[in-house]
Amino acid sequence: MSSFVPRLVSRKQILLLMCLFGLSCGLSLTGCSQFVVINYLLHGPPTVEPDFDSETGLSMSNPGVTVAVVCFAPKELQWESPDIDEQISGMVARQMGQNHIKVIEPEFIRAWVDENPDWEKAEEIGKRFQTNYVVEIELAEYSLYEPNSTTLFRGRTEAYVHVVEMDESFEFGERIFTKEINFEFPTRVPRSSYDTSHTQFKKEYLSRLAERIGYLFYERFNGDMIGWAT
Repeated sequence: MSSFVPRLVSRKQILLLMCLFGLSCGLSLTGCSQFVVINYLLHGPPTVEPDFDSETGLSMSNPGVTVAVVCFAPKELQWESPDIDEQISGMVARQMGQNHIKVIEPEFIRAWVDENPDWEKAEEIGKRFQTNYVVEIELAEYSLYEPNSTTLFRGRTEAYVHVVEMDESFEFGERIFTKEINFEFPTRVPRSSYDTSHTQFKKEYLSRLAERIGYLFYERFNGDMIGWAT
């Protein structure tokens, strides 16, 4: 599965850039400064290189590369949040697919995991689906509520994201990347349960979490997480 949707500059970013351009003209900035502003208008704001690319020198966006995404949740988390592993892996896979990474359909991975409940190593999935990389998300903690509250939403997740690279024969894999994720949303203040339902907040939180994990593997704009404060 891969949906190549180009990343667009938001309306707010466009307005900001237009203001900057107008300000540069009004203040008669130097030619160098005007060039910087024009470059913003033409090419958009600066992007942040994915951690995976910068730390390994590799890229999941390269042509011909395929990726499988799987998530593991301990039993105590599954009791409290059934199917949370499938929801997270599916949403992360879709985020990556929308950002120029060719991923295996989450439904195919889910069916294989259901048929092989005793799987232990991510490379087993890489071998089955003949993928270059397997992204394994290992959940440690997950909650949608502010600590000691049942009326304030603030999602928290502690997880470890590993990447296993398969060899050319797709028989053996090696872990080449690990990143600890401690994610909290909203980042500044919790949200009242009187303003949003549990279902609505969970959907939004998992979407943001999937983006945060996806940013490890594809470029983002500098200001992409500004709106996550509230």
